[in-house]
Amino acid sequence: LGMCIRDRYQRRVRGFKQTTIMVTAADLEGKPLPQVTFKTRVRDETVAGPNPFRWQDVTTEELFKGKKVVLFALPGAYTPTCSSTHLPGYEKHFDDFKALGVDNVICLSVNDAFVMFNWGKALGVSKVFLLPDGSATFTKGLKMLVKKDNLGFGERSWRYSFYAEDGVIKKAFVEAGYADDCPTDPFEVSDSETMLKYLKEKH
Repeated sequence: LGMCIRDRYQRRVRGFKQTTIMVTAADLEGKPLPQVTFKTRVRDETVAGPNPFRWQDVTTEELFKGKKVVLFALPGAYTPTCSSTHLPGYEKHFDDFKALGVDNVICLSVNDAFVMFNWGKALGVSKVFLLPDGSATFTKGLKMLVKKDNLGFGERSWRYSFYAEDGVIKKAFVEAGYADDCPTDPFEVSDSETMLKYLKEKH
C-alpha cells in the first residue's frame, strides 16, 4: 500500500497516536461539497494606494451551484511539484476543459489570499482560478487535511482533484499514500491529463 501507509501502521504499533483516517476517491464521489465561505481578494480601482484590492467573500454555492467545475488541490503555493507541473498543467489545458463543457477550473490550497495571488502572478496564471482555503474549512470538510509537520508546513491539503456538477462530486482522483507527515509527495492521478482523459471519455 506504499511507504506512507506502512509508516502509519508502524507508528500505531509503536504506540504513537495516529489520527489519519484514509480517504479514497470513492469516499468523495457522490458527496455534496462543504458549504463554506472563502476569503478572497479582488482588484478594485476605487481603492486608493499602490495595492488596489479589497476583501470579498465567496461561498461554495457561488462557485459550484449550477456549474460544472474541475478543482484540484495541492499542498502549497511555491512548492516544487505544485509550481512546475500541477498548476501549470491545468493552466495549459484550461481551454480544453472549457471545450468539454467545464465552466471553471479551480486550484485550491491551504494558503492565504495574498500568497495565492502572488504565486499565480509569478507563474503567469491567468485562466485557472486560485482559491485560498486559508483556514482549511473546505479541506477539513472533505477530510483531506493532513499534517506536514515533517516539512514545517503545519496542516495542508492532500493532493487530489475532482469534477463536480451542481455542487456534487461526480469523479475524484486522490493520490495514493494518504497520511500525516508523508515523507514523499505522490503525484500520479490528480494531474490535468488524467482529468482531461476522464472528461473526454465521459463526453
